[in-house]
Amino acid sequence: MGNVALFHLMCGIFIFWSVSLVKAEDTYKYFTWTATYGILSPLGVPQQVILINGQFPGPRLDLVTNDNVILNLINKLDEPLLLTWNGIKQRKNSWQDGVLGTNCPIPKNSNYTYKFQTKDQIGSYTYFPSTQLHRAVGGFGALNVYARSVISVPYAKPAGDFSLLIGDWYKSSHKVLRQILDSGRSLPYPNGLLINGEKQSTFSGDQGKTYMFRISNVGLKNSINFRIQGHKMRVVEVEGSHVLQNFYDSLDVHVGQSMSVLVTLDQPPKDYYIVASTRFSRITFTATSVLHYTNSQTPVSGPMPPAPAGQMHWSMLQARTFRWNLTSNAARPNPQGSFHYGKITISRTFVMANSASLINGKLRYAVNSVSYVNPDTPLKLADHFNIPGVFNLNSIQAYPSGGSPYLGTAVFPTSHHDFIEIVFQNDEAAMQSWHLDGYDFWVVGFGSGKWTQASRNKYNLVDALTRHTTQVYPKSWTAILVSLDNQGMWNLRSAMWDRQYLGQQVYLRVYDPTPSLANEYDIPINALLCGKAAGRHT
Repeated sequence: MGNVALFHLMCGIFIFWSVSLVKAEDTYKYFTWTATYGILSPLGVPQQVILINGQFPGPRLDLVTNDNVILNLINKLDEPLLLTWNGIKQRKNSWQDGVLGTNCPIPKNSNYTYKFQTKDQIGSYTYFPSTQLHRAVGGFGALNVYARSVISVPYAKPAGDFSLLIGDWYKSSHKVLRQILDSGRSLPYPNGLLINGEKQSTFSGDQGKTYMFRISNVGLKNSINFRIQGHKMRVVEVEGSHVLQNFYDSLDVHVGQSMSVLVTLDQPPKDYYIVASTRFSRITFTATSVLHYTNSQTPVSGPMPPAPAGQMHWSMLQARTFRWNLTSNAARPNPQGSFHYGKITISRTFVMANSASLINGKLRYAVNSVSYVNPDTPLKLADHFNIPGVFNLNSIQAYPSGGSPYLGTAVFPTSHHDFIEIVFQNDEAAMQSWHLDGYDFWVVGFGSGKWTQASRNKYNLVDALTRHTTQVYPKSWTAILVSLDNQGMWNLRSAMWDRQYLGQQVYLRVYDPTPSLANEYDIPINALLCGKAAGRHT
């Protein structure tokens, strides 16, 4: 009997210690960031860029699973500003999402304090300005969420950790680019490609050791291909999902996407090219960096590794090789595959057809014939205060009708805990990229031509990875499944910022008729109020 009592006592102590350790790791981290303009020459020509605390790109935000972030953003630009945290789910907290459907922008010479938690997430993410075309001139940075000490990851700790922010770049200011779009024209080709805000940089490591490279496409328009001369890349994580660890010579990373690869420095000691180049465009831009062995005496040489010869079909085949690691822990100790998404009944289907057309003589991008226009009052505030006339729930159809495009504020009504299917139908000859705030989703299928119900027979219902941004190939479709377990107002948008700016976005209103703090937090006491919500009390 004494042994049994001792056993229960020890179990109790262990549980208390474990819970205390986990709670102790849910730390608070405080930041003060100031957004300003500065003059730099990323492509050799002086131009105005957006700096965060004097840095371009902005500071790398290194966090741990379940950290609580208190970040005071001071806006010293000459225009209102918001930052959004690309891929951070903002559990029960769309109030902090940082897009115009949820937040009033921070006025110039003012500030706003974001308060959010990296709840149950591990992975490589980014942040960037969501207002106007600020993203075109900076304000973006890496956001990395590391696992708590009590959660294992399916790879040995690397000897170093590099974030690579890669994207197309214009020499023109965001205001000039905005004028082009406002006039009804499409953006021209960019002027180049940057890696971490430069045409060339150096990453150093010791021979024989393994390093993590976190690759994010922070550009406006172009998919990129990434490769390292003479080295294989082992993909281990894609936007918060641990994946089956396959080796690749090159990787397509589409606009808004992120992934983490491990690279072992197992070649003769010298310097090697790191190459990024644009894909699927008539003009190809290339940026290079250097992988430097610390014992190298030999500079980079030889031809740069070429981009893959294959185009869309090659890229789609590669995308299908990214598979969920069902036995790996997620941010919680349960395996990723313990949630059997393929056995859940779909409660509702949305087929979203994108289009490019003229409305009132100007270029606009639309979804199911609706080209989104931001109202002066954020949708989230209008919903909270029951303000009429800002949006309605019959503003967009769940299937394309083929009607003439028009301007509107498109909101899909959904219910909390629905399990929905979204099909992105791309009838254009250009690549698309779609992102959903507040969630990750299972990318269950890619296919050419028109999606039909028979297309479901080809879905991966076993080990499709979850991510927050998916590509949609030209004249093709992509299907995703989403478990709507996060109440709030959530932006579903083109990750290509010119398309987003000209209307290729909608919102999902994930609604529960019974108010509960278990489902959603109250409006923050520091919430900015604007439009028809101005003067109301939080």
